[in-house]
Amino acid sequence: MIIDGHADFRRLLAHHIGTHWPEAVITEFDPTASGNLPDKFSGAGNDIVLLGDQQGDRDALHTLKLFSKTPGFPPVVYFAADESSRLTADRCKVAAFFVRDQIRHKALIVRLGDIIRAQRRTSSTDSLFVGDMVTGIHPLIKGYRFIRKLSATSHSAVYLAERQQDDLKVVLKVLQQVPDLGEGIGAFDRFLQEYELIADLHHPNIVKIHDLGVSDDHAHIAMEYLAGGDLRQKIDQGITQANAVSYLRQISGALAKIHSVGITHRDLKPGNIMLREDGSVALIDFGLAKRMRLRQEITDSGEIFGTPYYMSPEQGRGNEVDARSDIYSLGVIFYEMLTGQKPYMGSNAMSIIYKHSEAPVPLLPHRLAVHQALLNMLMAKKAEDRLQSAAEVSEWL
Repeated sequence: MIIDGHADFRRLLAHHIGTHWPEAVITEFDPTASGNLPDKFSGAGNDIVLLGDQQGDRDALHTLKLFSKTPGFPPVVYFAADESSRLTADRCKVAAFFVRDQIRHKALIVRLGDIIRAQRRTSSTDSLFVGDMVTGIHPLIKGYRFIRKLSATSHSAVYLAERQQDDLKVVLKVLQQVPDLGEGIGAFDRFLQEYELIADLHHPNIVKIHDLGVSDDHAHIAMEYLAGGDLRQKIDQGITQANAVSYLRQISGALAKIHSVGITHRDLKPGNIMLREDGSVALIDFGLAKRMRLRQEITDSGEIFGTPYYMSPEQGRGNEVDARSDIYSLGVIFYEMLTGQKPYMGSNAMSIIYKHSEAPVPLLPHRLAVHQALLNMLMAKKAEDRLQSAAEVSEWL
């Protein structure tokens, strides 16, 4: 999370991070435009907080002192105008100190990498939210025994847990309200409504939802534990042509089902497609968290941070998307399953986004040419030229 009042400086830091870690989820907060973060801000879900000395009407060192006194606050990297505040920053136990106009890419990345590795060594015991996890009971979500944290972002954490009433293993996703979203509890209501629709679909290739809940500033979803890992791991291992077609058929069936109730996934990628032990796939990750992330990835200048490899041309341009955007992403995934490679690569996010809009649909190797016509219909640059529904994929197959 980057907290500073200068947009150019935030973009500079984001560029340093994004070029080295293209899949990083970067949250920016402007205290000048949005006001200071609340005194009780916990930094929940962030691996690192990058704090600049431009904090609007509040002294930046005061903000730093508040962070240092907050139990469980993530490591803070402080950026100052000069060396005069280094001693105070060191007393606040900052993870690193940099002078704003003397940042060097390699030194910054090396230091951030060291901090991340140190965090990961302790992440199995750290709690996302302030509270004691030693007992295995989350202070905010009752009825579950927490086994370990699986992942975290700036607004949510995912845990492997057991439901106390029957020892069922579940994946528990806990969302915390994020400052400056301007949506409040209404956003949680919409989030839960969307997951309630998913819970009622009962499709073999959509993750099963066991439980939903919301409090004043937290929402949680208990969903099916999928032990087979994600599709990204399968792609890295190599997928046979027959399995690629099978996975495509299953994913398209799941998309057709969610589209039928008015839900567009908007973040379709191999990391959001999980496998069961029997080899079947299940679509995951719907709702509020995804919409937050996409909104945060696109800045006022149109620059996108995050993972652009699966974005449709219209999504990359920041335009409205519908089910046909998911179909484009499905085509990208199909190409990657067949070849083991992403269709478009580039030195930065914008170059990849440009290729999605302007570069021709990639040609499959001769041995896979039987699938080229379908790939062309999935990855057409204009939404009106694609297959118009996920249900049509099965017909083409």
